[in-house]
Amino acid sequence: MAAASSSSTESPKTTTERRGIPGAQFVEDVETYLTQTGFDVNSALAFLQERLQQYKLVEMKLLAQQRDLQAKIPDIEKCLDVVATLEAKKGTGEALIADFEVSEGINSRARIEDNDSVCLWLGANVMLEYSCEEATSLLKKNLENAKASLEVLIADLQFLRDQVTVTQVTIARVYNWDVHQRRIRQIAASSTSKDS
Repeated sequence: MAAASSSSTESPKTTTERRGIPGAQFVEDVETYLTQTGFDVNSALAFLQERLQQYKLVEMKLLAQQRDLQAKIPDIEKCLDVVATLEAKKGTGEALIADFEVSEGINSRARIEDNDSVCLWLGANVMLEYSCEEATSLLKKNLENAKASLEVLIADLQFLRDQVTVTQVTIARVYNWDVHQRRIRQIAASSTSKDS
């Protein structure tokens, strides 16, 4: 137990970090924390509030990345299904009838005959033609990468939320400690004034 309390009051350099997100330091003893950091109460609160704002900014960025990935995964899965359907129809002599979007709100119907290749939209105004096997391989790899990235993002968000909670608790502890110290000084001052 003594080791845990001594490590919680060490300098902020000993806190962990995850993918560039600095770890928050839990402050068990506010007076020791203020002494070690060299902050007065107002400076410590300002530092902690600034760190909290940094965490909120990073959280917004990570949530935007998470939304993008969550939208990307179903698109990749849909592309895989389309390529699988094209491969299944290949060699049967049966044409595939498909509706597709030409532009926002404008759809068209297409008749797709036997085809050995597909064109994949890569983004940035780039479209490449792949064989069905290459397209399937590429799409599966992209799907695995997107799912792995999503897992890492979710872990990062959880770590970040933990740091926000620790920082908020620390802000409350420093503030409450300051209020307690003011009351002690006020009581001491009022008792000395009554004595004189």
